[in-house]
Amino acid sequence: MTPNSFRFDGKIALITGGTSGMGLATARRLLDEGAQVIITGRDKARLDATVAELGDRVLGVAGDAANLTDLDNLVTAVRERFGRIDVVFANAGIGAFQSLDAVTEDEFYRVIDSNFKGAFFTIQKSLPLLADGGSIVINASFALHRGSPGAALYSASKAAVQNLARTLAAELAPRGIRVNAVSPGYIDTPAFRAELSPEIRSVAGAGVATGRVGTAEEVAAVVAFLAAAEASYINGHELLVDGGLTTVIPSAMV
Repeated sequence: MTPNSFRFDGKIALITGGTSGMGLATARRLLDEGAQVIITGRDKARLDATVAELGDRVLGVAGDAANLTDLDNLVTAVRERFGRIDVVFANAGIGAFQSLDAVTEDEFYRVIDSNFKGAFFTIQKSLPLLADGGSIVINASFALHRGSPGAALYSASKAAVQNLARTLAAELAPRGIRVNAVSPGYIDTPAFRAELSPEIRSVAGAGVATGRVGTAEEVAAVVAFLAAAEASYINGHELLVDGGLTTVIPSAMV
Protein backbone atom coordinates (compact mmCIF):
# COMPACT_ATOMS: atom_id res chain seq x y z
CA MET A 1 0.00 0.00 0.00
CA THR A 2 1.35 3.43 -0.91
CA PRO A 3 0.40 6.48 1.16
CA ASN A 4 -2.69 8.27 -0.12
CA SER A 5 -2.23 12.01 0.34
CA PHE A 6 -5.96 12.59 0.60
CA ARG A 7 -7.26 9.62 2.59
CA PHE A 8 -7.27 11.48 5.91
CA ASP A 9 -7.78 15.05 4.71
CA GLY A 10 -9.78 16.93 7.33
CA LYS A 11 -9.45 14.11 9.87
CA ILE A 12 -8.16 14.45 13.42
CA ALA A 13 -6.22 11.51 14.85
CA LEU A 14 -5.15 10.86 18.44
CA ILE A 15 -2.16 8.57 19.00
CA THR A 16 -1.05 7.69 22.52
CA GLY A 17 2.60 6.82 22.94
CA GLY A 18 3.39 8.72 19.76
CA THR A 19 7.01 9.70 20.33
CA SER A 20 8.71 6.51 19.16
CA GLY A 21 8.23 3.15 17.52
CA MET A 22 4.85 2.20 16.09
CA GLY A 23 3.12 5.29 17.48
CA LEU A 24 5.58 7.65 15.82
CA ALA A 25 5.48 5.71 12.54
CA THR A 26 1.68 5.91 12.56
CA ALA A 27 1.79 9.64 13.24
CA ARG A 28 4.05 10.10 10.23
CA ARG A 29 1.82 7.91 8.06
CA LEU A 30 -1.39 9.74 8.94
CA LEU A 31 0.27 13.12 8.48
CA ASP A 32 1.47 12.02 5.04
CA GLU A 33 -2.13 11.12 4.23
CA GLY A 34 -3.53 14.48 5.26
CA ALA A 35 -4.54 14.16 8.92
CA GLN A 36 -3.93 16.50 11.78
CA VAL A 37 -2.48 14.51 14.65
CA ILE A 38 -2.34 14.62 18.45
CA ILE A 39 0.45 12.61 20.04
CA THR A 40 1.08 11.91 23.70
CA GLY A 41 4.11 10.83 25.68
CA ARG A 42 5.36 10.87 29.25
CA ASP A 43 8.73 12.45 28.45
CA LYS A 44 7.99 16.11 27.67
CA ALA A 45 11.42 16.84 26.24
CA ARG A 46 11.16 13.97 23.79
CA LEU A 47 7.55 14.92 23.02
CA ASP A 48 8.54 18.51 22.23
CA ALA A 49 11.37 17.31 19.99
CA THR A 50 9.02 14.97 18.14
CA VAL A 51 6.44 17.72 17.59
CA ALA A 52 9.16 20.02 16.26
CA GLU A 53 10.23 17.28 13.85
CA LEU A 54 6.72 16.45 12.64
CA GLY A 55 5.50 20.00 12.07
CA ASP A 56 2.66 22.37 12.76
CA ARG A 57 -0.17 19.90 12.08
CA VAL A 58 0.78 18.08 15.26
CA LEU A 59 -0.32 18.80 18.83
CA GLY A 60 1.77 17.22 21.56
CA VAL A 61 0.24 16.69 25.00
CA ALA A 62 2.49 15.36 27.74
CA GLY A 63 0.98 12.76 30.03
CA ASP A 64 0.61 9.15 31.08
CA ALA A 65 -2.22 7.24 29.37
CA ALA A 66 -2.86 5.38 32.63
CA ASN A 67 -3.32 8.62 34.62
CA LEU A 68 -6.92 9.80 34.48
CA THR A 69 -6.02 13.40 35.32
CA ASP A 70 -3.56 13.43 32.43
CA LEU A 71 -6.26 12.02 30.16
CA ASP A 72 -8.69 14.74 31.26
CA ASN A 73 -6.03 17.33 30.42
CA LEU A 74 -5.51 15.66 27.04
CA VAL A 75 -9.21 15.80 26.20
CA THR A 76 -9.37 19.46 27.21
CA ALA A 77 -6.39 20.31 24.99
CA VAL A 78 -7.89 18.45 22.03
CA ARG A 79 -11.29 20.07 22.50
CA GLU A 80 -9.74 23.53 22.58
CA ARG A 81 -7.53 22.95 19.50
CA PHE A 82 -9.69 20.74 17.27
CA GLY A 83 -13.14 20.27 18.81
CA ARG A 84 -13.36 16.60 17.84
CA ILE A 85 -11.47 13.38 17.08
CA ASP A 86 -12.02 11.05 14.11
CA VAL A 87 -9.41 8.36 14.81
CA VAL A 88 -7.98 6.98 18.06
CA PHE A 89 -4.92 4.75 18.05
CA ALA A 90 -4.60 3.46 21.63
CA ASN A 91 -0.96 2.54 21.28
CA ALA A 92 0.74 3.39 24.59
CA GLY A 93 2.01 0.37 26.47
CA ILE A 94 5.05 -1.42 27.80
CA GLY A 95 6.74 -4.77 27.48
CA ALA A 96 7.43 -6.73 30.65
CA PHE A 97 8.80 -10.26 30.79
CA GLN A 98 9.56 -12.22 33.93
CA SER A 99 8.72 -15.57 35.44
CA LEU A 100 5.47 -15.94 37.31
CA ASP A 101 7.15 -16.15 40.72
CA ALA A 102 9.06 -12.91 40.07
CA VAL A 103 5.95 -10.77 39.48
CA THR A 104 5.25 -8.49 42.44
CA GLU A 105 1.97 -6.71 43.08
CA ASP A 106 3.58 -3.41 42.08
CA GLU A 107 4.79 -4.92 38.81
CA PHE A 108 1.36 -6.42 38.16
CA TYR A 109 -0.32 -3.05 38.43
CA ARG A 110 2.43 -1.30 36.45
CA VAL A 111 1.85 -3.57 33.46
CA ILE A 112 -1.93 -3.71 33.71
CA ASP A 113 -2.13 0.06 34.16
CA SER A 114 0.06 0.76 31.14
CA ASN A 115 -1.34 -1.85 28.78
CA PHE A 116 -5.00 -2.23 29.73
CA LYS A 117 -6.13 0.59 31.99
CA GLY A 118 -4.49 3.15 29.72
CA ALA A 119 -6.22 1.87 26.59
CA PHE A 120 -9.58 1.52 28.35
CA PHE A 121 -9.66 5.02 29.77
CA THR A 122 -8.10 6.65 26.71
CA ILE A 123 -11.11 5.40 24.77
CA GLN A 124 -13.61 6.25 27.51
CA LYS A 125 -12.33 9.79 27.91
CA SER A 126 -12.12 10.33 24.14
CA LEU A 127 -15.67 9.22 23.39
CA PRO A 128 -17.36 12.61 23.91
CA LEU A 129 -15.06 14.05 21.22
CA LEU A 130 -15.05 11.03 18.91
CA ALA A 131 -17.15 11.70 15.83
CA ASP A 132 -19.93 9.31 14.87
CA GLY A 133 -18.53 7.05 12.17
CA GLY A 134 -15.06 7.33 13.67
CA SER A 135 -12.52 4.56 14.14
CA ILE A 136 -10.60 3.16 17.10
CA VAL A 137 -7.55 0.91 16.74
CA ILE A 138 -5.98 -0.74 19.79
CA ASN A 139 -2.41 -2.03 19.80
CA ALA A 140 -2.39 -5.61 21.09
CA SER A 141 0.30 -8.23 20.37
CA PHE A 142 0.90 -11.59 18.73
CA ALA A 143 1.88 -12.77 22.25
CA LEU A 144 -1.76 -13.19 23.24
CA HIS A 145 -1.94 -16.13 20.80
CA ARG A 146 1.06 -18.04 22.13
CA GLY A 147 2.04 -19.39 25.51
CA SER A 148 5.57 -18.21 26.18
CA PRO A 149 7.63 -18.61 29.36
CA GLY A 150 8.03 -15.34 31.21
CA ALA A 151 5.20 -13.60 29.37
CA ALA A 152 2.16 -14.48 31.47
CA LEU A 153 1.46 -10.95 32.70
CA TYR A 154 2.27 -9.19 29.44
CA SER A 155 0.28 -11.63 27.30
CA ALA A 156 -2.73 -11.44 29.60
CA SER A 157 -2.72 -7.64 29.42
CA LYS A 158 -2.70 -7.82 25.61
CA ALA A 159 -5.46 -10.43 25.55
CA ALA A 160 -7.52 -7.97 27.59
CA VAL A 161 -7.18 -5.16 25.03
CA GLN A 162 -7.88 -7.51 22.13
CA ASN A 163 -11.16 -8.51 23.78
CA LEU A 164 -11.82 -4.86 24.56
CA ALA A 165 -11.80 -4.16 20.83
CA ARG A 166 -14.47 -6.80 20.26
CA THR A 167 -16.76 -5.74 23.06
CA LEU A 168 -16.48 -2.03 22.31
CA ALA A 169 -17.20 -2.74 18.64
CA ALA A 170 -20.59 -4.02 19.80
CA GLU A 171 -21.18 -1.22 22.28
CA LEU A 172 -20.25 1.62 19.95
CA ALA A 173 -21.87 0.23 16.81
CA PRO A 174 -25.00 2.41 17.21
CA ARG A 175 -22.77 5.44 16.64
CA GLY A 176 -21.10 3.89 13.62
CA ILE A 177 -17.77 3.76 15.44
CA ARG A 178 -15.59 0.82 14.43
CA VAL A 179 -13.16 -0.74 16.91
CA ASN A 180 -10.39 -3.08 15.82
CA ALA A 181 -7.05 -4.32 17.10
CA VAL A 182 -3.67 -4.69 15.47
CA SER A 183 -1.35 -7.37 16.85
CA PRO A 184 2.29 -6.86 15.85
CA GLY A 185 4.87 -9.62 15.94
CA TYR A 186 8.59 -8.95 16.25
CA ILE A 187 8.90 -5.30 15.23
CA ASP A 188 12.17 -3.37 15.17
CA THR A 189 11.47 -0.50 17.56
CA PRO A 190 13.45 1.13 20.39
CA ALA A 191 11.41 -0.93 22.87
CA PHE A 192 12.18 -4.17 21.01
CA ARG A 193 15.88 -3.37 21.07
CA ALA A 194 15.75 -2.46 24.77
CA GLU A 195 13.80 -5.52 25.90
CA LEU A 196 15.70 -8.24 23.99
CA SER A 197 19.38 -9.05 24.05
CA PRO A 198 21.41 -8.62 20.85
CA GLU A 199 21.73 -12.41 20.67
CA ILE A 200 17.97 -12.94 20.72
CA ARG A 201 17.35 -10.10 18.26
CA SER A 202 19.85 -11.58 15.83
CA VAL A 203 17.89 -14.84 15.55
CA ALA A 204 14.33 -13.53 15.99
CA GLY A 205 13.70 -13.31 12.27
CA ALA A 206 14.52 -16.99 11.78
CA GLY A 207 11.26 -17.94 13.52
CA VAL A 208 9.21 -15.79 11.13
CA ALA A 209 7.95 -17.18 7.83
CA THR A 210 9.05 -14.02 6.00
CA GLY A 211 12.54 -14.50 7.44
CA ARG A 212 12.92 -11.14 9.12
CA VAL A 213 11.73 -8.81 11.86
CA GLY A 214 9.06 -6.30 10.83
CA THR A 215 9.24 -2.51 10.78
CA ALA A 216 7.18 0.09 12.60
CA GLU A 217 6.16 1.48 9.21
CA GLU A 218 4.58 -1.85 8.27
CA VAL A 219 2.42 -1.72 11.39
CA ALA A 220 1.55 1.92 10.71
CA ALA A 221 0.28 0.98 7.25
CA VAL A 222 -2.14 -1.52 8.78
CA VAL A 223 -3.32 0.94 11.43
CA ALA A 224 -3.98 3.50 8.69
CA PHE A 225 -5.94 0.92 6.70
CA LEU A 226 -8.11 -0.04 9.69
CA ALA A 227 -8.77 3.63 10.42
CA ALA A 228 -9.67 4.51 6.83
CA ALA A 229 -12.88 4.23 4.82
CA GLU A 230 -11.48 1.22 2.92
CA ALA A 231 -11.98 -0.81 6.10
CA SER A 232 -15.56 0.36 6.63
CA TYR A 233 -16.85 -3.23 6.90
CA ILE A 234 -14.13 -4.44 9.27
CA ASN A 235 -15.25 -4.21 12.88
CA GLY A 236 -14.43 -6.05 16.10
CA HIS A 237 -11.52 -7.69 14.31
CA GLU A 238 -7.83 -8.26 14.99
CA LEU A 239 -5.19 -8.09 12.27
CA LEU A 240 -1.93 -9.89 12.94
CA VAL A 241 1.08 -8.04 11.55
CA ASP A 242 3.68 -10.66 12.33
CA GLY A 243 5.08 -12.01 9.06
CA GLY A 244 3.42 -15.35 9.75
CA LEU A 245 5.06 -15.79 13.15
CA THR A 246 1.85 -16.96 14.81
CA THR A 247 0.34 -19.10 12.07
CA VAL A 248 3.14 -20.36 9.82
CA ILE A 249 6.10 -22.65 10.45
CA PRO A 250 9.13 -21.45 8.46
CA SER A 251 10.37 -24.01 5.92
CA ALA A 252 13.80 -23.93 7.53
CA MET A 253 12.27 -25.33 10.73
CA VAL A 254 10.40 -28.22 9.10
